[in-house]
Amino acid sequence: MSRTRNHQAPAPAPAPASRTTTAESADGTPLHIELHGPGDAPALVLSHGWTCSTRFWDAQIRALSTDFRVVVYDQRGHGRTPMGRVSTGILADDLEAVLRAVLAPGEQAVVAGHSMGAMTVMAAAGRPALTEHAAALLLCSTAASHLVEECTVLPGRRGGPRTRATRAILRSPLPLGPVTPLGLPVLRRVALSPAATRAQVAACARIVHACPRIPRASWAQVLETLDLTESVRLLGLPAVVLVGSADRLTPPVHSHRLAANLPDCRGLVVLDGAGHMTPVERPDAVTAQLRPLAAQFLSPGDPGSPAAAPAAAPVRDAGEKETTA
Repeated sequence: MSRTRNHQAPAPAPAPASRTTTAESADGTPLHIELHGPGDAPALVLSHGWTCSTRFWDAQIRALSTDFRVVVYDQRGHGRTPMGRVSTGILADDLEAVLRAVLAPGEQAVVAGHSMGAMTVMAAAGRPALTEHAAALLLCSTAASHLVEECTVLPGRRGGPRTRATRAILRSPLPLGPVTPLGLPVLRRVALSPAATRAQVAACARIVHACPRIPRASWAQVLETLDLTESVRLLGLPAVVLVGSADRLTPPVHSHRLAANLPDCRGLVVLDGAGHMTPVERPDAVTAQLRPLAAQFLSPGDPGSPAAAPAAAPVRDAGEKETTA
């Protein structure tokens, strides 16, 4: 299978929402939701990760909203959703609320999550709304457990000193401040890769620096003790796992573990040279996984629907390799 590091896709431009709505979570927290594309089209529900927002999915919105109803929402404490309480159970509550708010009874969608957004999907394993509304899953750049121990942002061997230093950095409540040229190389090392363009790094910096310090630190404390291993084993939906080979925050070892534990893993796709922010750094590759999942697992609205075309999942291009789960 061919592999290449020459992927300099442009950074996603802002995609204005077609319409917005709010879903009330189980504890009463109002969740900001954006809906893009035709209201009667097959649905894709995209859940962003830690320190991000709906803007993280702009490239996918622009590429897919002509043919699909693309739903994105702000996790609590991010974007336009207020903070409220935090836990993995709360993440699952919020996803259930979004699915019920945007989908009709019995209607299904392809649900995709990046990093904490994919952990949200794992946490919702077995929940009634996910069982009813999710037809298939795309889990990008994520992990089910041992996040701090496996993180390779800091140099050194796996073990106590590196783990303690990583934990202190991730849970720090210090403000990130404005985006500066000095901070961009740091973000590149932490979250992207040497192959990412300057525009992609800058786009991620604007999103990450907009996340308030308290939500950032609060969610970091939840994630550092995360263990969703049993939830993964209960996640019996067709799923594709995707990761960048140069991901330092959730290295590929996590994705291999996920692929082995998922009851119905349809493929593990490794994007050669990509870092953690795969939907921004390799937008076309992520989009190329969403289209065939929708085509294969969503009922077509009519013979001309994009979901009517046959497809195999996962799809590979020159920058991907697939390993058997």
